[in-house]
Amino acid sequence: MRRAAKVDRNQAEIVHALRQIGATVQHLHSLGRGCPDILVGYRGHNFLFELKVGKAKLTEKESEWHSTWKGQLATVRSFDDAFRLIRKA
Repeated sequence: MRRAAKVDRNQAEIVHALRQIGATVQHLHSLGRGCPDILVGYRGHNFLFELKVGKAKLTEKESEWHSTWKGQLATVRSFDDAFRLIRKA
């Protein structure tokens, strides 16, 4: 039986701030198997974000998933990180 997916402690803050600027956010962390934490829609564009706190590194499963993904994907540690990426949309 799979354990509940761990939620990074900065996730609620980042998601709230993204929604405040008009983005839509779909939580993906519960999918597990290395899938990124959130899918963000902003101004007609989609963004996959892996959320990390401080200097935390990707897990082995996350590294594997990220290495095979052929689309956009970024690791962010704060709303400012996320906003720098989506504001260009």
